[in-house]
Amino acid sequence: MKILIADDDPQILRALGITLSAHGYEVVVAHDGRQAISVAAAEHPDLIVLDLGMPHLTGIDVILAVRGWSAVPILVVSGRVDSADKVDALDAGADDYVTKPFAVDELLARIRALTRRTPALSDEPVVRFGDITVDLAAHQVLRTTDASPEAAIVRLTPTEWKMLEVLVRNPRRLVTRSTLLTEVWGPQYTTDTGYLRLYVSQLRKKLEPDPAHPRYLLTESGMGYRFVPDEE
Repeated sequence: MKILIADDDPQILRALGITLSAHGYEVVVAHDGRQAISVAAAEHPDLIVLDLGMPHLTGIDVILAVRGWSAVPILVVSGRVDSADKVDALDAGADDYVTKPFAVDELLARIRALTRRTPALSDEPVVRFGDITVDLAAHQVLRTTDASPEAAIVRLTPTEWKMLEVLVRNPRRLVTRSTLLTEVWGPQYTTDTGYLRLYVSQLRKKLEPDPAHPRYLLTESGMGYRFVPDEE
């Protein structure tokens, strides 16, 4: 598996290059934003690890450019800790965000999560987690338990369904608040985060085994939500 590391800090490039190579990844590097786009186009990496504050073109510029032709997972690794920077990167098309300094184990776990292969939903439009089955084609949610082996319909409102559909179609990926608001309510509602808290809470009550301690529908503080399915 090939990973492109784009960062203007030679020490970061060297450290990440050694670490990822030691874990069996093929590594290619870029030292600025313009080079990152060129290398991505030429090398077709399986994942991009990207800094935001690079010369010539910023990380946001790189994300927007790459998203013009590729859905390759993009993991931002940046020293910027402001939630606005994180949201901007995620809204531009990044899939996840790690803040410097970072733990190597966490970075490797994020990389594994982003590169983990999942069935194409267009070919197999059924998502299962816990005792829940989401049939995206039939617009139906079912629950099957050991106590009740016969599937029971979980009734969702149209808005709850739309939110759930966006989340399960992006497994393990962070879906920003503005993305959810735009997808479900429209672009004029991008600041109405109260809607999200209300409907995510309702979804958890209907789908989570312990709504107070969610396992599948997780909150990323200040940024958005993430659907984490069971490990295969």
